[in-house]
Amino acid sequence: MSVWYLYILECAGGSLYTGITTDVARRFSQHQAGKGARYTRSHPPLRIAGAVACGTRSDALKAELAVKRMTAAAKRDYCASLSAIPRQD
Repeated sequence: MSVWYLYILECAGGSLYTGITTDVARRFSQHQAGKGARYTRSHPPLRIAGAVACGTRSDALKAELAVKRMTAAAKRDYCASLSAIPRQD
Protein backbone atom coordinates (compact mmCIF):
# COMPACT_ATOMS: atom_id res chain seq x y z
CA MET A 1 0.00 0.00 0.00
CA SER A 2 1.44 3.38 -1.04
CA VAL A 3 1.65 6.40 1.20
CA TRP A 4 -0.08 9.47 -0.22
CA TYR A 5 1.31 12.99 0.15
CA LEU A 6 -0.19 16.44 0.05
CA TYR A 7 2.16 18.88 -1.70
CA ILE A 8 2.17 22.60 -2.34
CA LEU A 9 4.17 24.14 -5.18
CA GLU A 10 5.24 27.74 -5.51
CA CYS A 11 4.65 28.76 -9.10
CA ALA A 12 5.75 31.59 -11.37
CA GLY A 13 4.19 34.85 -10.28
CA GLY A 14 4.15 33.74 -6.64
CA SER A 15 0.98 31.66 -6.85
CA LEU A 16 0.58 28.33 -5.05
CA TYR A 17 -0.64 25.00 -6.41
CA THR A 18 -1.86 22.18 -4.16
CA GLY A 19 -2.08 18.52 -5.13
CA ILE A 20 -1.70 14.94 -3.95
CA THR A 21 0.58 12.13 -5.10
CA THR A 22 2.42 9.00 -4.00
CA ASP A 23 5.77 10.43 -5.17
CA VAL A 24 6.33 14.17 -4.68
CA ALA A 25 9.64 14.39 -6.60
CA ARG A 26 8.23 12.52 -9.62
CA ARG A 27 5.08 14.66 -9.65
CA PHE A 28 7.10 17.88 -9.37
CA SER A 29 9.17 16.76 -12.37
CA GLN A 30 5.98 16.07 -14.32
CA HIS A 31 4.67 19.55 -13.51
CA GLN A 32 7.99 21.12 -14.58
CA ALA A 33 7.91 19.16 -17.86
CA GLY A 34 4.43 20.52 -18.64
CA LYS A 35 2.77 17.14 -18.10
CA GLY A 36 1.05 18.05 -14.84
CA ALA A 37 -2.12 19.97 -14.20
CA ARG A 38 -3.39 22.59 -16.60
CA TYR A 39 -2.68 25.29 -14.00
CA THR A 40 1.04 24.44 -13.78
CA ARG A 41 1.36 24.42 -17.55
CA SER A 42 0.52 28.12 -17.59
CA HIS A 43 2.15 28.89 -14.21
CA PRO A 44 5.40 26.86 -14.18
CA PRO A 45 6.34 25.53 -10.74
CA LEU A 46 9.52 26.95 -9.22
CA ARG A 47 9.88 24.82 -6.09
CA ILE A 48 8.15 22.50 -3.69
CA ALA A 49 6.93 24.82 -0.94
CA GLY A 50 5.83 21.99 1.35
CA ALA A 51 4.79 18.37 1.51
CA VAL A 52 3.32 16.13 4.17
CA ALA A 53 2.53 12.41 4.33
CA CYS A 54 -1.19 11.80 4.74
CA GLY A 55 -1.42 8.01 4.69
CA THR A 56 -4.32 6.98 2.48
CA ARG A 57 -5.58 8.59 -0.71
CA SER A 58 -8.77 9.50 1.11
CA ASP A 59 -6.82 11.28 3.86
CA ALA A 60 -4.75 13.12 1.25
CA LEU A 61 -7.87 14.26 -0.62
CA LYS A 62 -9.40 15.57 2.61
CA ALA A 63 -6.18 17.44 3.44
CA GLU A 64 -6.02 18.85 -0.10
CA LEU A 65 -9.57 20.17 0.19
CA ALA A 66 -8.77 21.79 3.55
CA VAL A 67 -5.64 23.48 2.18
CA LYS A 68 -7.40 24.67 -0.97
CA ARG A 69 -9.93 26.44 1.25
CA MET A 70 -7.13 28.41 2.97
CA THR A 71 -6.08 31.90 1.96
CA ALA A 72 -2.72 32.26 0.22
CA ALA A 73 -1.24 33.71 3.41
CA ALA A 74 -2.50 30.77 5.46
CA LYS A 75 -1.04 28.33 2.91
CA ARG A 76 2.35 30.05 3.17
CA ASP A 77 2.21 29.86 6.98
CA TYR A 78 1.30 26.18 6.71
CA CYS A 79 4.27 25.53 4.40
CA ALA A 80 6.59 27.39 6.79
CA SER A 81 5.38 25.22 9.68
CA LEU A 82 6.10 22.07 7.66
CA SER A 83 9.68 23.07 6.93
CA ALA A 84 10.25 23.99 10.58
CA ILE A 85 9.71 20.38 11.66
CA PRO A 86 13.05 18.55 11.98
CA ARG A 87 13.51 15.51 9.76
CA GLN A 88 13.48 12.08 11.36
CA ASP A 89 16.15 10.07 9.48
